Order: sequence, then structure tokens, then C-alpha cells
Amino acid sequence: MSTSMKAAINTRYGSPDVLEIRQAPKPVPSAGEVLIRVHATTVSRTDCGMLRPHPFFVRLVAGLLRPKLTILGMDFAGQIEAVGAAVTTFKPGDRVFGLAPDTYGAHAEYLCLPETGAIAAMPAGMRFAEAVLCEGAWYADTYLQAFRLAPSHSILIYGASGAIGTAAVQLAKSYGAKVTAVVATPHLDLAGRLGADRTVDYTAADFTQIGDAFDFVFDAVGKTTYFRCRPLLKPEGTFAATDLGPWCQNPLLAIWSSITGSDRVLFPLPQSSKARAFVEFLKTRMEAGEFRPVIDREYPLEAIAEAYRYVETEQKTGVVV
Repeated sequence: MSTSMKAAINTRYGSPDVLEIRQAPKPVPSAGEVLIRVHATTVSRTDCGMLRPHPFFVRLVAGLLRPKLTILGMDFAGQIEAVGAAVTTFKPGDRVFGLAPDTYGAHAEYLCLPETGAIAAMPAGMRFAEAVLCEGAWYADTYLQAFRLAPSHSILIYGASGAIGTAAVQLAKSYGAKVTAVVATPHLDLAGRLGADRTVDYTAADFTQIGDAFDFVFDAVGKTTYFRCRPLLKPEGTFAATDLGPWCQNPLLAIWSSITGSDRVLFPLPQSSKARAFVEFLKTRMEAGEFRPVIDREYPLEAIAEAYRYVETEQKTGVVV
């Protein structure tokens, strides 16, 4: 049995050109761990941010001068190859999917994780490429949970065509909320098919002047601001974005909102301790027909640098596999 595997490795920060496809040691599961043969993974905004790194303070956790994590990739879908001692949840051959938010490592042929990690059995009949949808959905649900979204609420989702946005539309509908999706012209039909009650083309008119007020405005792409979206909010409405915003205003506004008790701006962060429960929750949503993958493009591992370059154009729809 081979003791090495192919992996996309970045030993230094930089553009996608720093990535190298080469041999790396194949991980061996310790007690309580499972070895997963990775059949599919994604390249995400998070991966691009870790590679560059961007914003600069990412270096404080990822490595000041060079990356601590040399194999990126959080999303995975594959088969259990082997299990360590005392593992009872999974067995070799099981088809699984999930997240590796603490270790990353899915941009490789094999990935080792604790059996208690964010892993679940894949829904029957699903392709591996269709199961790598957890990361964007996890981020989206982190915000919807922070909103405490309920059937009585209305939410506007700006940038509803990316990995986070397409997930947010579907999850918000599964919670019973009334959803308005703001997208570019080519994605209007997609947003409608995902369940949005209303679609707005931001290239045709100023979306902030549509004449409605919402309980929540969620910027799923980090390209607008609270001050621009304030006319869309009800008096007690809340804004949140997935990016820092100009001059890091979103976390600063969230801190001020917390101090004043207004809750006008939130900036929640996903918690790794909740990732496994979320993957199980997402599985039930998929099995109930309330969540489906939106795949833009699929690349072989050898072309992963090209996948990074495409994601960096900020034009992707759904996920890049």
C-alpha cells in the first residue's frame, strides 16, 4: 500500500502560481480517527484568502511569514478508506461528506479526521461532486441563526448567486422566511428556482430603492455596506455581511451595535464546535428536498490553480468543485 498521496501544496503565500501538485505523506489514522479518500473538494473564497493571504491579519492565525497549513480545502466528499482503533461510527467503504474547518487538507487524495468531526453519511444517490456544499452553507446558516430567522420574517439576500448566497436562499426558505434575492441578470432564474419569493436585478436599477423594508439584509458577498442598505431595514431591522467592509467597518459596527444594544449590525463567526451538528442538519435538508447543490465548474486536481484563478474573478455561481 502506498505511503504517499498527491496534494496541492503551498509552502509560501502568493497567487495560485505558488501551488504545486506533488507527493506528500499519506496520513495514517490514529485511535478515534478515520482516513477518507477524497473524491471531491471545493476551491472557495476562504481558500483564496488563506493562499494570498487576505486580509493581512489572516497571517496571525495562518502563519506570519509562511503558511502553517500547506494543504488547503475545507469541503470534502469521499469514502472511508480506513479507521483507527475504537472507531464505531464509520467503516471502510462508507460514503461521507463534511467539513475540515480546523485542519483543512481536502485538496489532497486523502484526509484524516476524528470520527467525531464534521462528517456525515452522504444522502443516497448523490454524486461526490454534489456533496461538497457544506462550507458556503455553514457560513450562510451561521448568519441566519444569528438573525434568529423565523417564518414571520422577511430577508433580503444580496449576492444570492454565490456559494453562500445560493445556500442562504434555500436555508432561509426552509426556515419559512420570505426571501428577496438580489442578483445580476443571468442569475434571476436560478434565484427563483432556489425558492426566492422575489428576485431583483441589481444591474438594472438601484436595489436599495425597491420600496420594501426587511427584517434582515444579508450581504452574502461582502460588496455593499450597512449605510447603503439602511433604507431597506425596518426600524428594528438588522444588517450583516460576510466581509469586513471598507475600513473594517462591519465588525466595528457590530461591536458598537452590541454596546448600544441596537443589534443593527451583526458580524457572527462560524464555530467549529457546531460544524458536525450543521453537517447532519444539512443532510436532513437535502434528504427532504429542501437543499440542493449549485455547481459552477468542475476541475481535476492537476488544474486546481486554474480553479483558484476563476474563483478570484468573483464571478462564480454556487461552488467550484
